[in-house]
Amino acid sequence: IALPSPSRVGQATAIEQSRAVAEVHAAIFVAQQFPRNVELAIRAMRESCRQPALADRAFFRFPRGKDDRGKVNHVTGPSVHLARELARTWGNVQYGIAELARDDKAGQSEMIAFAWDVQTNTRASTAFITPHRRDTKNGVVDLTEMRDIYENNANNGARRVREMIFAVLPAWFTEEAKAICNATMVDGGGKPLAQRVIEAVDVFAEMGISKAQLAAKIGTESADWTPQDVAQLGVIYTSLRNGEISKDEEFPAASDRVTAADVLNGNTKPGADKPQGGHRGQAVAAQDRGTRPPAKAASGQVSIIENHWKRLGYAEHDREEML
Repeated sequence: IALPSPSRVGQATAIEQSRAVAEVHAAIFVAQQFPRNVELAIRAMRESCRQPALADRAFFRFPRGKDDRGKVNHVTGPSVHLARELARTWGNVQYGIAELARDDKAGQSEMIAFAWDVQTNTRASTAFITPHRRDTKNGVVDLTEMRDIYENNANNGARRVREMIFAVLPAWFTEEAKAICNATMVDGGGKPLAQRVIEAVDVFAEMGISKAQLAAKIGTESADWTPQDVAQLGVIYTSLRNGEISKDEEFPAASDRVTAADVLNGNTKPGADKPQGGHRGQAVAAQDRGTRPPAKAASGQVSIIENHWKRLGYAEHDREEML
């Protein structure tokens, strides 16, 4: 089926077409006349990645599905903020997203994301359909407000343009940037680790997340947190603040976690057959200790045991005996 074409091209449209062609020619000419200085690009990248303001936004984290034990799996990786900064420091790179068409009846937009290294003429692009819908806990919700549709398209486009930018950048350039950003997050801007732990607990408390929930998330008490643990909480906090994940997904209620009493009672399901009267689990365990095999601990509890076991200096070959 032949699509109808406009009978005439207006003056504004003709000017815009000419301007777009001229911009492409100018970009190629400038890139050839002033090629990037790789050493300066590397220096600029390293300087940027050492800034906490960039490092704190350099990675994303969001949940995707659950494993066999019901534990939520998470996807992490470099964010669009890091991609844009690397494109800037590498130089002679153009990128963007555009909405090609919008069908309100079908409830979808046709979009394209691209990145173009003008100097090497390396280009990556992808066209995709973005439904005007949003996933929620109560199911899929149709978007009808213009602002909601715009934000939905922008969020979907940002993820695509991120991948397009990384597709045209050298892999070694991206990997070094990620390593420096990660080191910057661990360093914490030169603040003592104890101070960063206190600040992390305080900012999560403002979200209604307790210190006990943070300890359960990391697997150790706050006194034993490492710089990597604090950096992980920083990624989670940024994702929560940006609305990429929810508090309930990252920090489930206490009833959803397997407790020590559950293990003593032989229960591996969260909250199942909780003991009444406080010490029932211990009493049952004392009575049956010589007549039944030990209850199997949940994976999260095994991780806590192993972390404490390593900090106490036990050798690797003692693992089975210790557990």
